Amino acid sequence: MCRGPLVRILAAATAVALVSSCAVRTDQLARNPGTVRMALNGWVGYEASAEVLAYILREEMDYQVQLVRVDEQPSWQAIDQGVIDVIVENWGHEDLMELYGPEGNGTVVDGGPNGNEGVIGWYVPAYVAEEYPEITTLEGLRENTDVFRTAETGDRGEFLGGAPGFVTQDQGMINAFGLDLEIVFAGSEPAQITEVRRRYAAGEPVLFYFYDPQWLQEELDLVKVDLPDHEEGCDADPDSVPCDYPAYDLNKIFRAGFVEENDPAYRFLDNWTWTNADQNEVARMIADEGLDPTEAAEIWVRENPDVWRPWLPEGFGNR
Repeated sequence: MCRGPLVRILAAATAVALVSSCAVRTDQLARNPGTVRMALNGWVGYEASAEVLAYILREEMDYQVQLVRVDEQPSWQAIDQGVIDVIVENWGHEDLMELYGPEGNGTVVDGGPNGNEGVIGWYVPAYVAEEYPEITTLEGLRENTDVFRTAETGDRGEFLGGAPGFVTQDQGMINAFGLDLEIVFAGSEPAQITEVRRRYAAGEPVLFYFYDPQWLQEELDLVKVDLPDHEEGCDADPDSVPCDYPAYDLNKIFRAGFVEENDPAYRFLDNWTWTNADQNEVARMIADEGLDPTEAAEIWVRENPDVWRPWLPEGFGNR
């Protein structure tokens, strides 16, 4: 049996159009049993996970893999419509689980943790924290927002966002904390990283939305701003959020029909977990070293058989 190709589909706009239509739900339509359709969300850490999984599915298990590039929320809609089988890194989205999970449409299933621990927060470079030690507290930040003024924001401090489609409650936090800040979106993860690295190299102040797992955390010396802890319900009003982001045990989301089929591809993905360090290693090769994603995945797989071989379902371990 020949190994199937990896197909990358640039489908953000297509998927949105597809899943927002009034077509009959296709979750019950049979997929090609030799193909796995995986959402590919727009940050390099997710891509690192997806590429490694796709490489192993192809090279060790003889599956074809379609990586469908699509934003977070449309990924769930695509699973509901039956055109994607798995999201490999989900950041919360309890509202979507209510809509599409067992208490809603019943078309998606919580696949359990993928091993990554997700942290979202506000960060500054360590040199900013050294110059203004109080700036990493809420009161200190409130008194020093002028440090982050730019030509674009004028009398207000700049808060550098990433991609508008990411999980974010930043405006609600700015409102609730009474901070004289204006959000400026970089537009994408790569654009934000480029801007943060530029300012870091120049020793310029920058306050920005960021997260872990993320390979840049291991390159730059960053300090997370200490904000009031997240408590259940504190983010209920998106216009006023008086708390930090929650911690996330990142998880997998499966199409219900894919789980019911229970074939080796599902069992492999169900078995899969890895660490933030694993993901960051692959993500750095892609984003910082400029390797082709498949090449980065191949290198990691070749160097870490003790990590990934236990993910293989029975019957594939000796290949």
